[in-house]
Amino acid sequence: MRILFLTHAFNSLTQRLFVELQEQGHEVSVEFDIHDEVSLQAVELYKPDLIIAPFLKRAIPEQLWCKHVCLVVHPGVRGDRGPSALDWAILNREQRWGVTVLQANAEMDAGDIWAFNEFRMRDDTKASLYRNEVTQAAVDAVLKAVQRYQGGEFRPQPLDYSDSEIHGQLRPLLQQSERAIDWQRDDTQTVLTKIRSADGFPGVRDQLYGRELFLYDSHAESKLTGEPGAVIARCGGAICRATVDGAVWIGHLRDKQAAHPFKLPASMLLENEITDTPEIEPGPDSGYRDIWYEERGDVGYLHFPFYNGAMGTEQCVRLRQKYREACQRDTKVIVLIGGPNYWSNGMHLNLIEAAESPADESWRNINAMDDLALEIINTQSHLTVAAMQGNAGAGGVFLARSCDEVWARSGVILNPHYKDMGNLYGSEYWSYLLPRYVGEESAEWITQARLPISTTEAQQLGLVNGVFERSVDGFVSETKLRATALADAAAYAARLNSKARSRATDEAHKPLQNYRDEELENMWLNFYGFDPSYHVARYNFVYKIPKSRTPMTIARHRRITENLRRVS
Repeated sequence: MRILFLTHAFNSLTQRLFVELQEQGHEVSVEFDIHDEVSLQAVELYKPDLIIAPFLKRAIPEQLWCKHVCLVVHPGVRGDRGPSALDWAILNREQRWGVTVLQANAEMDAGDIWAFNEFRMRDDTKASLYRNEVTQAAVDAVLKAVQRYQGGEFRPQPLDYSDSEIHGQLRPLLQQSERAIDWQRDDTQTVLTKIRSADGFPGVRDQLYGRELFLYDSHAESKLTGEPGAVIARCGGAICRATVDGAVWIGHLRDKQAAHPFKLPASMLLENEITDTPEIEPGPDSGYRDIWYEERGDVGYLHFPFYNGAMGTEQCVRLRQKYREACQRDTKVIVLIGGPNYWSNGMHLNLIEAAESPADESWRNINAMDDLALEIINTQSHLTVAAMQGNAGAGGVFLARSCDEVWARSGVILNPHYKDMGNLYGSEYWSYLLPRYVGEESAEWITQARLPISTTEAQQLGLVNGVFERSVDGFVSETKLRATALADAAAYAARLNSKARSRATDEAHKPLQNYRDEELENMWLNFYGFDPSYHVARYNFVYKIPKSRTPMTIARHRRITENLRRVS
């Protein structure tokens, strides 16, 4: 079928549905729902068999749902209605939640139900639940709804609140007042729940040092205590605030009135206020850990759950040092396991935007990432594995491909390209790694198409070596079994020797330094040249400026029109 997505943005859920439906044999085109006229024009151009709205912030125009079947993906159980579905579910500590695919009509979220799927809620952030449980439930429900629509015999069920199976209800937009933290009364779990219900967007509004701040990235502290509400410690980029029964770490803050009104590490945003606050070293039981190492037999695991997958200069330097230390250990395999939500998304654009010279910080950041990639590529002492629990994008994909093996959780989405960020050329030795693993022709397509890639396609291309398990817990467990087997394999020594010979041959043919020099020559032009495209695109990304049009790479219907214009 020809399926048109109407969506507010090409977010993680939309991308996952985009690749899944195409793998099912459907033709999918995307239109950003900027205003009614644009949406109506997209339908007229594409003439879809079905319209799906994976992520909307406003109602579908009546002119569309009156004439076309429009399926809305709502992140709530049957009967749930309103714009803050997942926020309310977390704040109310629901044990089970779900996704409902319903047909658009005159009442928001009240249309006939085509499919639904439920899941057990984890005690985690809204962003994490959305990227994992919500996304998987949405994929399953949408595929079921599309199959039913295509079959032609299924009749969707009207929403009936008298049905004992309908547990949802209409809820309004969740206001800041309803998740405001009372530091003199709220215990640690309550504080965590409130911040997690708003993580990603909009954050929890709070007062600190006379400033109105929005809180994100919260974690429980198990040892430190103090006066409730007081900042009692700092650790890396985070601050620790006491609660009535313990304390929480807050990793990121946003100050709408500041020179840089976007999310930044908490200690950076409060650098002038916390000069006398004691700093502690992160450990397994206390502190804010964004990098740590552990061993199981002959396998070392390097964790780096960086917030939103962004890797700043200082984080790259610390991760490289930790990796070098891991290489000195008497183990056989090193698994770079990233974090449960992202593996890596490359350079830290927020920190770059906040720097005194964004161009200089971009240069430092990309060189720090290159140094880390080089360390991995040149590792002779161990076999290396990138274990992708979550999505990866831009330089993060090529950093993973620096390893000997790349394993990915089923359903992970890869975006192995840079061009959408102002025609950025990219580095991390991609010009060496990509042709080496996927071939010249596929490398050209991957970098120019600028499309999300499923793990299935990534494995077929050679970007990924293994794909398994749908859940994060299942993936981590299976990764440990496979890493142990890799270390214990009879062919381990032979593979290590083969790796060394292959690297020596490649180096003799063309040194890695040459690849790096060529990549950075182009990156220098992106950062310091006359074309400001990268700086404009980064600014728009960081400040969340809505796109004024849908990129041609995903708007198939507009590509067709553009080609016709060129012919005429």
